[in-house]
Amino acid sequence: MEKLFTYKNVTICYSIWGSGSKSILTFHGFGQTKASFRPFEKVFEEYTFYNFDLFFHGKSLWNEQAPYLTKEFWGALISAFLTEHHIRSFSLVGYSMGGKFVLAILEKFPDQIERIILIAPDGIKTSFWYSLATYPYWIRVLFKKTIHDPLLFKRFVRLIRAFRLVDKSLLKFAETQMDTEEKRARVYFSWVVFRALKFDMDIISSFLNRHQIILEVFLGKYDKMITEKNLQDLLNKVTNFKMNILETGHNKLIAEVAEYYKNNENGPKR
Repeated sequence: MEKLFTYKNVTICYSIWGSGSKSILTFHGFGQTKASFRPFEKVFEEYTFYNFDLFFHGKSLWNEQAPYLTKEFWGALISAFLTEHHIRSFSLVGYSMGGKFVLAILEKFPDQIERIILIAPDGIKTSFWYSLATYPYWIRVLFKKTIHDPLLFKRFVRLIRAFRLVDKSLLKFAETQMDTEEKRARVYFSWVVFRALKFDMDIISSFLNRHQIILEVFLGKYDKMITEKNLQDLLNKVTNFKMNILETGHNKLIAEVAEYYKNNENGPKR
């Protein structure tokens, strides 16, 4: 069941799956939509799923007049959504980019969250390349020009490849996500509009520890984008978590995590 939820001047598209007594909110990765978590549906039968299209993905619409998404606005939007659906306690799943949105919800509603599942999550460690692309104004202007000028992007890629500044698998991912004007626009606006979603791991870990929120983390053994090293700033501070490293890369993790739960007690239990 697909629906639209409008809060102030933005609209977020979401779907509802299942009819379990517990609620779980899911947030996908870059280039995906809410449908990405379909493999979870038959595994987590005790849950009702609320799956969101993030802005610039699927059918969700961002207010073009707003320069960026603040954590305060995101928290207010989710609060209004929870109220409309009469959701008091819930769990969260975030994959890759969706991890940022999960962490922002954690900061706002730590006393309502039962469990968090992070799958190769972004937001724990901000990479040098992300900061470079989103913060210095002159670089943002240059980056925006690549939307309409693919040759500029190709020259940039050749330069990075020549100096071996980025792992080749990451470069390949970037190329596949920016091979059309529409995709380049999505990259630019996602990075720039979501730039305020930054987190202090001392604060995040204190919420997890104080409220005894169950944390499960999944990584891919062959994932070059999000590694165990990227997560240590958080995991070193959390007293209760489970780490699972699966035999896969970044792109197949959601399906592999669903398979993991299918073979391990048929999903998470509280």
